[in-house]
Amino acid sequence: MSNQANQAVIQMTDITRVFITEEMETHALRGINLTINQGDYVSISGPSGCGKSSLLSILGLLDTPTTGQYFIDGVDVSNLAINQQAEIRNEKIGFIFQAFNLIDQLSVYDNVALPLTYREPAMSKQEIEQRVMKSLEVVQMGHRTSHKPNQLSGGQQQRIAIARALVGNPSVLLVDEPTGNLDSKNGDAVMEMLAELNQNGTTICMVTHDPRYANMAKQQLHLLDGKILTEQVLQEAV
Repeated sequence: MSNQANQAVIQMTDITRVFITEEMETHALRGINLTINQGDYVSISGPSGCGKSSLLSILGLLDTPTTGQYFIDGVDVSNLAINQQAEIRNEKIGFIFQAFNLIDQLSVYDNVALPLTYREPAMSKQEIEQRVMKSLEVVQMGHRTSHKPNQLSGGQQQRIAIARALVGNPSVLLVDEPTGNLDSKNGDAVMEMLAELNQNGTTICMVTHDPRYANMAKQQLHLLDGKILTEQVLQEAV
């Protein structure tokens, strides 16, 4: 793992997810094998009900697999306790959601700072401020620190959400339908920003139903009935 360029950030081996109720057994994921190396940009697409949400939930440590192994940065996270999952999620994973998930009562600054306030050991106010301002500058929103999210446009809110995802220097960005609540102009701008982040070394795994945006990824995965059906590599990571 000494070769930084080819270091596996995400490694999934034979991951399954089965939901069991009294009436039925649903196989959401069936034998998923997935490797995401540092600097990769991976898109996951497929029809509704194909397992995209289940896969993203397990990737983001919001759910655990029924069987199989999942490593993040070489650490087996398949069967961690909830508090251990939360700690690794906070440290290793940045989330960008379709619905932004910003807190309207908090300023832009406090929304972006939020993940850092849960860090152990606690970070100094000065370090938090440096990280927050750096993240906001990356998304060109440094002039909006005191605004509340509901004072911003949808495109601006998604930029703030990206800054919040970046502030913890995560190993991987998990991106869920990032343009779903945006018009095409703002959607394109957000996608250009993600492409630029990837060019600067950020590892990205994105779920999208939009083929145009899926094509922007270096590696495309297509899911059907809980299985990775096809895998297409568009360009080698430099």
